[in-house]
Amino acid sequence: MDGVLLTLHGQEHSDRREVEVRVFRRNFFKYYEKKVFPVTLEQTLAPYIESGGADLIELGYRLTVNLTADFAGIDRPLRTKDESEDLVRITKKLSEGATIVHSTRDPAELSQEVRQALSDLDSRFFRISLERRMALIERVKQGAAEIDDLPRDVLTVILRADEELALDRDQQLREIAFYLQAGSHSTANAVVHAIDEILNWAGYDSARWGRLEDPIFVQRCVHESLRLHPASPEAWRRPACPMHIQGAGDVKPDDRVELDLFCANRDPVIFGDDADSFNPDREVPVGVMPSGLAFGIGLHTCLGRELDGGVLAKPGSDPEKRQYGIVALIIIELLRLGARLKAADPAVIDPATSRPNYKHYPINFEKAE
Repeated sequence: MDGVLLTLHGQEHSDRREVEVRVFRRNFFKYYEKKVFPVTLEQTLAPYIESGGADLIELGYRLTVNLTADFAGIDRPLRTKDESEDLVRITKKLSEGATIVHSTRDPAELSQEVRQALSDLDSRFFRISLERRMALIERVKQGAAEIDDLPRDVLTVILRADEELALDRDQQLREIAFYLQAGSHSTANAVVHAIDEILNWAGYDSARWGRLEDPIFVQRCVHESLRLHPASPEAWRRPACPMHIQGAGDVKPDDRVELDLFCANRDPVIFGDDADSFNPDREVPVGVMPSGLAFGIGLHTCLGRELDGGVLAKPGSDPEKRQYGIVALIIIELLRLGARLKAADPAVIDPATSRPNYKHYPINFEKAE
């Protein structure tokens, strides 16, 4: 994570973000959601539908790894099951490294595994992805290809901005690894938490199940779940100069300030007396996102916020024209298939981390043909 966008500060962070945000435009999110992702969703779900169920952890990663790889700039030339399995394995291990502060495993052992995963990403995927993009960029410079022929991903934009950013190859590798793991890890876990909250909320209430047929309402449910289960439960900052911070007191540049996003998202002053509960009908104050600080705020706001969470629907919105976000689209389809918990095979919390994430979350598809 050294030197990636998430851990940068000040001008270096602004410069990197200004370059990479070129990939994350609303019009492209909408195109991806309406045209590209439905195909990925259908193809990925097909074998699980045939078998009548899935481990949602496994399914979530399979759905999101390919999505995130597209935006990060990782090619999958073979498009085989083994290649996909390899990328999922690497991505999961990188995610363990990114969240090592909450790991219950031996840090030295885990760090070695993460270094190996980064090396595997380099040899199996990054090298060929880098070489292909460099060749395409050179063709554009020579007038043999058009700019529109270039892939629209983070790796391409940082290579084209070489003079602005001056990243060496190791920095490029870490930056792409960060995007690959961050998008996959957070999105896959968001899907599991959202379906868990929704299934428990609906229970045996037919009226609630009826409301879940409305995709705009499902998006509200997803945002409420994101509030309760932010991908990063805390953020760390160091003061740029001596100052006074409400709640922390006087701080110096060598101090570390921890922002408790988990507790902030459950603040009863903001979200009401039932802030710890799942309530998709919750009304929030003007200026407060229904998902709270799940995507961060300010200069460090997640660039993929609208890709994952979509655009909030206004009253009277046409459901066919809405941008729901990838998490909501997955949940909508799982509900359509009749996703239900497996009573004989209960979900299992991941013991390898102190974060309240699942290791195993089996579901049945009760409406699947």
